[in-house]
Amino acid sequence: MKRLLSGLVALLVLVGCSAGGGETKPTDNEIKVYTRDGSSGTREAFESIIKLEALTSNSAETSSNGDMANQVSASPAGIGYVSLTTDFAANKLTPVSYEGVVPSVATVNDGTYKLARPFSYVTRAAGDFGSEDKEALVVAFLDYLVNSTEGRQIVLAAGGIVDVEQGKPWAELKVNHPIVEQDNSAIVLKTGGSTSVEKTLTAAIESFIPMAGNFKYEPNHTGSGDGFKRVLGGEKDGANAIDIGFASRSFKSEETVDAGLQSGVYAKDAVVVVVPESNTSVTSLTAAQLVEIFSGKAKTWGDVK
Repeated sequence: MKRLLSGLVALLVLVGCSAGGGETKPTDNEIKVYTRDGSSGTREAFESIIKLEALTSNSAETSSNGDMANQVSASPAGIGYVSLTTDFAANKLTPVSYEGVVPSVATVNDGTYKLARPFSYVTRAAGDFGSEDKEALVVAFLDYLVNSTEGRQIVLAAGGIVDVEQGKPWAELKVNHPIVEQDNSAIVLKTGGSTSVEKTLTAAIESFIPMAGNFKYEPNHTGSGDGFKRVLGGEKDGANAIDIGFASRSFKSEETVDAGLQSGVYAKDAVVVVVPESNTSVTSLTAAQLVEIFSGKAKTWGDVK
């Protein structure tokens, strides 16, 4: 009987102190919410996907993906969201599953991981590029970026999520683009909009330039909100006019991208909720739980239902 009672006591202690991962949950610690700045496409995608209507006023704003990773990892009760390209181990972060699905290239590509966002693009309208050669060069580059095996490999290596197996060899595609066979060194291709796309976009353009007549490239990325405005909106003919605009989200209904020569999606990225690796009990959260946390309704981990 004594041995049986001892066993029951031990069992009750374990049940009372563990959740999920079997380690003590920091239920008494006040949750510290971290978010991105208001112009961030990552923030816009995160809040729209989980349907967050109002962010808690008790949140801390971070300036970049790296800044977010640093601040969350240093806060024992912190929570934030970063790109899947983040080195979680190096930053001492635990990536949290969303609706029970682990964030990965595979789960984004097969559509089961829903906290994902597109890298979208839109060009100026047909006949509005300043020259026929520049318009043809923009079309050629987008074919390389979106459809070629080589372009997809470059984007994947730079952290974008694409299905390389569905690409076609550039040697097959380039026959439709004689512009790439001539000297294009007098042409300046300008891009702008989302800062999140810069790593994948720059890698793709730098690989394309020597294959397309050595044109010049001028990036001017200031945020997703500027992608449409500078090709088709109020700033399309101003000092910051560009040829291709990008957004790290879907374009909004008021951003009438149908007026552009081309628009679409060239890659995806996963937005990943993260907590410090010391908080091993939080391994998966639902959209409803994230709304509780990021709205401030849940003050401590014990409040999260």
